[in-house]
Amino acid sequence: MSLGEFDLIRHFFDRPELRSSRPDVLGIGDDCALLSVPQGMQLAQSLDTLVSGVHFPERCDPFLLGYRALATNISDIAAMGAEPHSFTLGLTLPESDTDWLQAFSDGLVALAQPSGLALIGGDTTRGPLTISIQVQGLVPSGQALRRNGAGTGDLIYVSGSLGDAAGALPAVLEGLYPQSCDEESVQYLLQRYYQPSPRVKLGQWLAANGATSALDISDGLLGDLGHTLKASQVGAELNLEQLPLSPQLLNVAGKQKAQSYALSGGDDYELCFTWPAHKTLELPEVIRAECSVTCIGYITDAEGICDKATGQPLSSAAYRHF
Repeated sequence: MSLGEFDLIRHFFDRPELRSSRPDVLGIGDDCALLSVPQGMQLAQSLDTLVSGVHFPERCDPFLLGYRALATNISDIAAMGAEPHSFTLGLTLPESDTDWLQAFSDGLVALAQPSGLALIGGDTTRGPLTISIQVQGLVPSGQALRRNGAGTGDLIYVSGSLGDAAGALPAVLEGLYPQSCDEESVQYLLQRYYQPSPRVKLGQWLAANGATSALDISDGLLGDLGHTLKASQVGAELNLEQLPLSPQLLNVAGKQKAQSYALSGGDDYELCFTWPAHKTLELPEVIRAECSVTCIGYITDAEGICDKATGQPLSSAAYRHF
């Protein structure tokens, strides 16, 4: 038995909140999990790896780490318009720490349970703290939202508010802000960083009702929108005054820096999607109660992204891991 394997089984695989109750799933107990994909559906999969000191602070609260690690993966499922189904967990630990494992598993449960996700497999080993999560989702065949469907004239929307997670980084990395900053605003930004809200219902509704493309904003709006533009072979014009900025971010950072965070900061995990200009976007109340959507521009046939007010190009460089 490898380092931590017993604790991993006890704290994760034996937790009833994480077990699958689906009759078409064989989960923990054999060499592989078995999934049956219903007729007319496709299986969407996404895997992210988070490394201590690279993707999160070395002394990160394990509960928040568990929640955030799962949320970032579910956000990819949401961007495709899929329904979350199950996930696997690979965990590399420098040592076996029962209290840390308990808190980390509590963080996973806090999001997995309301999301309908079951843990169906995983592995543990010794080494620098590293978390790999693979999430599966189901989407009707041919209905998944992709990056290559944006067309000239389509409107560009984003969900929620942008830049909050980037605005939290001074507190995340250094543990403090200047004393003049409003403490409640800082705590709000920290919550947005550690506990992002995957827009699952919004993604599913968009896929079923005619959105032309979508992705989640993980590496900054300009960089991620640039991926859609490249895949669709189009350009974009943005109205920077329409960027949705939270009052808390404006409180802490001021308008100019907040706008910069919204454009180039990462870790928002909001959706950026395109919508046909000839169709009215009328979201159902259940979705509007969870998040707002804001039109920030439109798709053009010119290359790149430009500022509507000045006509000047905006850099679409995204965060790079290497």
